[in-house]
Amino acid sequence: MSVDSAKYLKFGSAIGMIVIALAFLAYTGVQESKSYYVTIKELHSLGDGAYSKHLRVAGNVQSGSIRRSGTRVEFVLIENDQTLSVIYNGTEAPPDTFKDGSQALADGSFGRDGVFHAKQLQAKCASKYAPQQPGAPGTSAPSTDPGKSMTQIQPGSVQPSN
Repeated sequence: MSVDSAKYLKFGSAIGMIVIALAFLAYTGVQESKSYYVTIKELHSLGDGAYSKHLRVAGNVQSGSIRRSGTRVEFVLIENDQTLSVIYNGTEAPPDTFKDGSQALADGSFGRDGVFHAKQLQAKCASKYAPQQPGAPGTSAPSTDPGKSMTQIQPGSVQPSN
């Protein structure tokens, strides 16, 4: 074997090892960050498989169930006739939209104690995303007078032609 081919072989081996290491790191990173979305009913029916997976569970926050202590929050999610106790112990406080009756998505793991331990929490306020009612503050009916200019055109309205 010549000196040049030995040099190329060493260089190729080093590159191959780097590629294998990067592929391994990418694979383990994907496995750790992978989470399964389940309903509360599905979570209760998973059995022992629920304890070893990273899960996401959604539901409505039960009224009166929220107990806060710093960034730690305990609450109950409800979905149809199923309930799930959740403890969120994240580094950030829950979002402002996290209130009684709001929809919440907990991301974490299910413990053998029957409590879902969330590391991340997302919430949305249903009233914030509901369609605005006609005549409610912030809406104005389009002008039907052709002499007046229209400042706001509502969806589905017809702009008068001059």
